[in-house]
Amino acid sequence: MAAVTLSKIEKVYPNGFKAVHGVDLEVKDGEFMVFVGPSGCAKSTLLRMVAGLESISGGELRIGNRAVNDLAPKQRGIAMVFQNYALYPHMTVYENLAFGLRLAKTPKAELDQRVRHAATLLEMEHLLERYPKQLSGGQAQRVAVGRAIVKKPEVFLFDEPLSNLDAKLRAAMRVRLTELHRSLREAGQPATTIYVTHDQTEAMTMGERICVLKGGVIQQVDTPTALYERPANAFVAGFIGSPEMNLFQTPREGDTVGLGTLRLPLPAGRFRPSSGPVQFGLRPEHIGLQAGAHSVAVPAQLRFCEHMGAEVYLHAEAQGQAFSARVPAEQGAALMNLARGSTLTLQFQMQHAQLFAADEAGASFLA
Repeated sequence: MAAVTLSKIEKVYPNGFKAVHGVDLEVKDGEFMVFVGPSGCAKSTLLRMVAGLESISGGELRIGNRAVNDLAPKQRGIAMVFQNYALYPHMTVYENLAFGLRLAKTPKAELDQRVRHAATLLEMEHLLERYPKQLSGGQAQRVAVGRAIVKKPEVFLFDEPLSNLDAKLRAAMRVRLTELHRSLREAGQPATTIYVTHDQTEAMTMGERICVLKGGVIQQVDTPTALYERPANAFVAGFIGSPEMNLFQTPREGDTVGLGTLRLPLPAGRFRPSSGPVQFGLRPEHIGLQAGAHSVAVPAQLRFCEHMGAEVYLHAEAQGQAFSARVPAEQGAALMNLARGSTLTLQFQMQHAQLFAADEAGASFLA
């Protein structure tokens, strides 16, 4: 397998629109890297540039030790799985898996071995004689993945492959693809993988590292845990996490921030000194009903509740600021029947506070 290295990669369209702005990134050999971001952030454009389906306007792209800017897709050692499975309807599953190998004039015995090996990895041996119209969405997606596996590429590229599946199938396929990546690594066939999605749940559960993009610019590249706990800026903080982080525009005075007329203490020594307007962030799970050692009581008015099974999401307002809290069902159940505007006291766990610059970039003030 091979690392994928992007150095100062740019994409400028003929009309002058610049979609990708000098991206520098190394995807390590055998790594599972996820590109995530909102619509229009250029994550799919970047993937297509790696694949050779989109030209590169500037910079250098290397796969392994080779510069591949000017190489055709078939010369890059990549295999791509698309959002639409693109299976040949007149061919059986076996024939779909074997098609690319036949074009490459792979010996019959090796072709058969590769196809059956891929079918075993994806637990679809029983599907080999079926046609695409006889497959469910999840089965068709497995065939598309299998077609990539049989090529034994240096790099796997996935462009939102699960977006057409229902929620239950998406969850199952997330597990299957993650297990497949680990199985190949354990078998001595590590697969460098770049996976594009707009779904942060996919990103957080599948990626060994995640590249968060906005407007064709990398905002942060890190592990899921680091992105969640130490976001580099307010955009990453607000994008990663569900429900999203509560962010409040507020003045900072020393080691306190304002929430209307309230002053809330910041954790001592956690943030670099600053003064003036900032963005103060607190994740919904760090706003609750029970007091703790570092919590601050905040009177609030209830807007509405969402019962999510094991949890209840409380949507409330305090000092003219709307925010969300996330509490265990046994604590939140009693609030489900409260009328809109009812007063309650919520505990802000300030030891988990985040602080960002007030401007749009919103750089973190973490020390």
